[in-house]
Amino acid sequence: MFESLSERLGGVFDRLRGRGALNEADVREAMREVRIALLEADVALPVVRSFVDSATSKAVGQSVLKSVTPGQQVVKIVNDALVEMLGSEASELDLATTPPAIIMMVGLQGSGKTTTSAKIARRLTDKDRKKVMMASLDVNRPAAQEQLAILGEQTGVATLPIVAGQQPVDIARRAMQAAKLQGFDILILDTAGRLHVDQALMDEMRAVSDIAKPAETLLVVDSLTGQDAVNVAKNFSEQVPLTGIVLTRMDGDARGGAALSMRAVTGKPIKFVGTGEKLDGLDVFHPSRVAGRILGMGDVVSLVERASETIQQDEAEAMAAKMAKGQFDMNDLKSQLAQMQRMGGMGGILGMLPGMKKAQAQLAQSGMDDKILVRMDAIINSMTPKERAKPELLAAKRKIRIANGSGTTVQEVNKLIKMHQEMAGAMKKLKKMGGMKGLGAMLGRGGGLSGLLGGGAGAGPMGQALPPGFDQLMKK
Repeated sequence: MFESLSERLGGVFDRLRGRGALNEADVREAMREVRIALLEADVALPVVRSFVDSATSKAVGQSVLKSVTPGQQVVKIVNDALVEMLGSEASELDLATTPPAIIMMVGLQGSGKTTTSAKIARRLTDKDRKKVMMASLDVNRPAAQEQLAILGEQTGVATLPIVAGQQPVDIARRAMQAAKLQGFDILILDTAGRLHVDQALMDEMRAVSDIAKPAETLLVVDSLTGQDAVNVAKNFSEQVPLTGIVLTRMDGDARGGAALSMRAVTGKPIKFVGTGEKLDGLDVFHPSRVAGRILGMGDVVSLVERASETIQQDEAEAMAAKMAKGQFDMNDLKSQLAQMQRMGGMGGILGMLPGMKKAQAQLAQSGMDDKILVRMDAIINSMTPKERAKPELLAAKRKIRIANGSGTTVQEVNKLIKMHQEMAGAMKKLKKMGGMKGLGAMLGRGGGLSGLLGGGAGAGPMGQALPPGFDQLMKK
């Protein structure tokens, strides 16, 4: 998300950093370009005007123009202004009320409201250890109630039994009673969607809200609708007391205008963003981290959090034991590729690393995407167990067989083997350094994250940030 905006702003600030000194005209010219970039990203005009005026007034101050690094100072001012526009702090769900705490989901039809309900239910169940029930109040869309029941089965979350012919307000009453009697912590009410702002349905939604008195009323909005999303948010906020917004399909929105406008226009925080169709594709919205990603500063905190959530403990322990011995076979490489896919693929990882925007752009320009991880996995799957354990057995005839079996070419098989050889070499070097303790000591001497990354993909003491050989894969 925000790819086009990030690229445009990156160019503006690269030119600022390249100058030793700045005058007021330089700053105002840069801010004009920032204004154009935000408008092209589909950010609402009043929001753009307020943002640019605020940032410009601070950036033309004498403390900035006379500082040692005026370009960096301007970037910091824009970063701070972005964080403020997005909401300053992450806003968690406020469910501190007598159980069952009720979450009411509202939004237009097709915005992903029912799927988002299931995603939130799963998150509350898995991460917060809450006992959650979902209830569908949508009696207008065919099979809407059945859809929520199926999602409940997939996530292991209880759903209210369907009673044919019952109206939304009655369903809400029955759901509240069932949740209270059965000791549920949280009840999620999935209301009917609207193709447009239909007053009859709005009245129905308001009636449910008056009865349920929800602790949270979340508006689900499709970020791809841009300015329309902002208008929808304004209309809904006038009908019911919204407490937060969930933006769906953020992974497919290269502009990000809806996210940048929503907080300023509605005054309500963005609580979650949907990042895919899978039921674990829901992230808490962190304004400071999002601002960092827009300005090419990366989001290492989110990367670490995602890694901690996706790493399998038993796999990590087995890998650590092998690293201590300097061992690394094709099974280990397969495990690493699967780990990368769970963390969002190569593009997702690069987007979170500071200073890696150019590498991410190079990846896109090369025509490569995360399908390459699937192809590499197919190559490894076409090997025999013996070949995976002993890659040195892979002679020419075996490579041809593997290429044919995986639907790839011998050249791709050779690239994978080279990647494995470089990773195996890195493991042996690590053993000579004293294993993980040696690596920890090296980082403690000031290497830190920058030492580990070594200045970009393909460098650093461990070979690189991403799997060794990644730089070779970038070369067609």
